[in-house]
Amino acid sequence: MSNEKKATRAAYGATLIELAQAGLPVVAVDADLTGSTTTKKFGDVYPDRLFNVGIAEQNMIDVAAGLSLTGNIAYTGSFAVFGTGRVYDQIRNTVCYSNLNVKIAPTHAGVSVGPDGGSHQMIEDIALMRVLPNMKVLVPADYEAARAALKVAAETPGPVYIRMGRASVPCVYEEGKELEMGRAYVLREGTDVTIVACGVEINEALIAADQLAEAGISAEVIDAFCVKPLDEQTILASVAKTGCVVTAEEHSVIGGLGGAVAELLAETTPVPMYRIGMRDVFGTSGEFEELMAAFKLDAAAITEAAKSVISRKNA
Repeated sequence: MSNEKKATRAAYGATLIELAQAGLPVVAVDADLTGSTTTKKFGDVYPDRLFNVGIAEQNMIDVAAGLSLTGNIAYTGSFAVFGTGRVYDQIRNTVCYSNLNVKIAPTHAGVSVGPDGGSHQMIEDIALMRVLPNMKVLVPADYEAARAALKVAAETPGPVYIRMGRASVPCVYEEGKELEMGRAYVLREGTDVTIVACGVEINEALIAADQLAEAGISAEVIDAFCVKPLDEQTILASVAKTGCVVTAEEHSVIGGLGGAVAELLAETTPVPMYRIGMRDVFGTSGEFEELMAAFKLDAAAITEAAKSVISRKNA
């Protein structure tokens, strides 16, 4: 992990350029937010491949669906609150029902939107996308993971959701890292507790692992890069070793990564578990770091939860 910070959304426009230069038929459809989503960078190089439909996200999805039917790999932008919530009917009935080659790639997900407030902090999107048949869900931890996710999505037929945020976060992966669909990655090996995290929570999980090490606790940290399909084998192997688990996500605890892991363990290996996430509340206005602490999404909360599940395991 380096000290450099970059936003996952910064990878969007740059990676689309890479994909187009590699000869892939990528197009982008945006809803008048090309500067914020960074698709403007792509449009500056490939003006005939960027379609700005204006403030009309429902049309954005339908235009992308049409473009996919003519052989294109269509990416859609906008903020996550609009790019998933406002357009859920179009994603469900047009894209997923027909299994079209559309990549839903909104930015500004979670509380990383910060001062824009609870109305713009989308904390239900993983749940909404995960439940849809045919949809795959990727939650990158940093800039390089976002770049890898956008490339993996292009290589994967059918709908894929790529969740990106607004805030700059520390780099976890080295430059040029390639990641695979359906895989989770063990970033830190341990024996006392498993921490399964995704997105911006990966950095917090690694800090928590350091804090736990100072207390003599060995934590295994897993990056659930692909929330759906979940890498069950990697998670179950870790839990078999540690006997307890903490999940962490910048998202509601209902229906997201924590829900996916809980469903898996309930059917196979019930163990003491705690889910770090937004606990059935909306967000509020504040700086990103302030919100992470206020809603107990930070490393301190993960550390406390890890000690709690270990205590329950040993009771």
